[in-house]
Amino acid sequence: MFSKVKKQKILVVISLLICSLFLAAYGDNLQPAAGDPVEEQENLEFQQPEGKKGILVISFGTSYPETRKVTIDACEEKIAESFPDYEVRRAFTSSIIIKKLKERDNIIIDTPEEALSKMKEEGFTKVIVQPLHIIPGYEYEEVLAVVNNFKDSFEQLTVGRPVLYGIEDYKQAVEALKQQLPALDKDHAVVLMGHGTTHPANACYSCLQSMLDDEGLKVFVGVVEGYPGIDNVIAKLKRNNIKEVTLMPYMLVAGDHAVNDMAGDEEDSWKSILEREGFVVNIYLHGLGENIGYQEIYVQRVQDCIDGNPLGIKEE
Repeated sequence: MFSKVKKQKILVVISLLICSLFLAAYGDNLQPAAGDPVEEQENLEFQQPEGKKGILVISFGTSYPETRKVTIDACEEKIAESFPDYEVRRAFTSSIIIKKLKERDNIIIDTPEEALSKMKEEGFTKVIVQPLHIIPGYEYEEVLAVVNNFKDSFEQLTVGRPVLYGIEDYKQAVEALKQQLPALDKDHAVVLMGHGTTHPANACYSCLQSMLDDEGLKVFVGVVEGYPGIDNVIAKLKRNNIKEVTLMPYMLVAGDHAVNDMAGDEEDSWKSILEREGFVVNIYLHGLGENIGYQEIYVQRVQDCIDGNPLGIKEE
């Protein structure tokens, strides 16, 4: 006959065996189910949702729908295609064009301030602002000023540089320009029409001319507003015994300046002036935004911002 103590020990052992069998048979069902509040809370502690990332593409704008499609739209589409993790937005700096598009075509375009305000409200945390400007003139400085007002509105806010900025940028611009140059014989040259400005950045056009000269290209740069004007260009053409010229806009879009000031039939257009001076004149009515090489330049500008090098400074 077992003692009372031995009976108690046997009962304890039997109880432990029963518990072990129960856990082995039903243990899996005791694990937290998918979607269990406890497990989800633990996961949230390790997974912080990433904020929305956006690229705001800013240009002066144009009221010409055909050239807008093949220039501004094309550049934006190229950027969107290259950076699928970012949402691409648009803004124009010209209030006149914004108003005209709204009244004429019922197209609503944001100003840079409006676009950034919307992105802030919609929860964007990382924003790259990429201007489609050619030079760092007044318009580019206005973009910088607007962006500065939003510097505390996003976790990261970066501005890309325009086409002509650092020395390597000029080299890239010349290489891209070569893609659209016609075959040039000894008495045939290309004349580029830039916009021009009273801003010191107008010197960018002269620097571009120097780069073109270094490449031995018969391409002459002039501007609508400022130096060098068409008279300065004509003097160079004559010194180089040029008889035939191809006019090209050195602007993002082939808009009003290209259509009227460059290629128009009015007596003060560059085409008319050159013809009166005895030159044979050809017209290339396409903005830089149509050139794949320039589209890729803007993509590189965005990539430089992502890489933390918006000014494109090379390490020594």
